[in-house]
Amino acid sequence: MKSIIVSSAIAALLVLSGCGDKDPKVDESTVDSVSQEQMQGDSAQEVSAVETETVSSSEASVLDESSKNALSAQAMMNLENELLSIYFDFDKFNIREDMQDRVSSDVAIANGKAEKFLVKLEGNCDEWGSDEYNFALGLKRANSVKKALVAEGVDANRVTMVSFGESNPVCNDKTKECWAKNRRVDFKLLP
Repeated sequence: MKSIIVSSAIAALLVLSGCGDKDPKVDESTVDSVSQEQMQGDSAQEVSAVETETVSSSEASVLDESSKNALSAQAMMNLENELLSIYFDFDKFNIREDMQDRVSSDVAIANGKAEKFLVKLEGNCDEWGSDEYNFALGLKRANSVKKALVAEGVDANRVTMVSFGESNPVCNDKTKECWAKNRRVDFKLLP
């Protein structure tokens, strides 16, 4: 049914747009009253009337908005690479002792070089458990990291959270080491 409607709409557009002549028709009466030389002279005047503006070298160095956005995006990517993922034990959402130094390092970056950006925490899980359970666990992990960041001085209004559950693995092998890599919270920066 949809294909019939789409086909009908395309056919109607083709019929309504028509296949007109490519060459425009010229009213002969106006051509007789105005000579070809006058028409060419008028168009030459129109072209010569265009004014140009010279930009000084100091104005040329000013970045336009898209260049600024590209630099900002590059800065965000560089800072994201410095932020360290926080890893969790199987079926847990409390931050392990060995991850406390990573949290402190991430706080220093978030309050230092990345202070003008928002921080998005992405909770992730391994493949064990139902989708609903893993989405909830991923959100609990992100919330634990948010609480730790806020406790060390990051403004809570700068931190957002999302859970990917098991849908964003960094490793797909069926090993304990691989599953451990997927139980994490990643950091992303937002403008």
